[in-house]
Amino acid sequence: MQYSSLDQFLATGKPLLAKGPVAMIFVEDEIEVDTTIRHHLDSGFTQVLVLMPEGFTLPEDVISKVHRINFDMVAGQDFTDAVNTVIAAAPGIWLYYCFNAEYLFFPFCETRTIGEMLAFHAEERRDAMLCYVIDLYAGDLYRHSNAVSLEDAHMDKSGYYALARNDPANHNHPKERQLDFFGGLRWRYEEHIPAPRRNIDRIALFRACDGLNLEPNHRFNDEEYNTYACPWHHNLTAAIVSFRTAKALKRNPGSTFDIETFKWHNSTPFEWHSRQLLDLGLMEPGQWF
Repeated sequence: MQYSSLDQFLATGKPLLAKGPVAMIFVEDEIEVDTTIRHHLDSGFTQVLVLMPEGFTLPEDVISKVHRINFDMVAGQDFTDAVNTVIAAAPGIWLYYCFNAEYLFFPFCETRTIGEMLAFHAEERRDAMLCYVIDLYAGDLYRHSNAVSLEDAHMDKSGYYALARNDPANHNHPKERQLDFFGGLRWRYEEHIPAPRRNIDRIALFRACDGLNLEPNHRFNDEEYNTYACPWHHNLTAAIVSFRTAKALKRNPGSTFDIETFKWHNSTPFEWHSRQLLDLGLMEPGQWF
């Protein structure tokens, strides 16, 4: 189905939000839109909302499987407003959001669905899940000038770290069970990345509730949603492998000519398998086996 706006979708398609998990894919450009959609359909989301500019096209094999909503971030529409609108319309439902050329991986995702994972996560009394956004980039930028290639995808195998997240409202003492995570291209090319956008943590999976709001920094107004684990043990985390930063660095005139290759001595080919991310410590299975 196609909708002229998010308001029209909620007016006519709100019953589709009665059961989750629901994925929201925000399309910024026409790069790897089809593969992003197919990947998340295969992950087991009950519904997939694709918010994209009206002039973009979708391949025939996915048109009938998603709900296309006219939405243009380039024209100034804010993805946080859209997420918060869906939150208000779907209390109690697990939601997820990402952008095109981003792909969700979670522990054992090759044999288990997103619904199975979130059912376990909810049993541990968790309403949100920390996701690490792991930068992908093409190994050969001469062949792939937009830095995107699924067949030649690379990632950093080290260089990730965390710092305490201080609370200005509490004399800058560290917040409980919250950290700021860094690494990847946003760490290596930080001179081209504004400081507020250097984090690689995103609460991309969460259960909607009354009064909950997503903020522009990918955190929520409920501090418990921003925690990486419960007080008594480690919880599941997931990873979103993303070409988004690499695309931006090559598209930006201020950085593109400074970068001949993203590869360095800690680059490794991405294997498109959760085991690689688990082995590198880039997501956590918690108590789920």
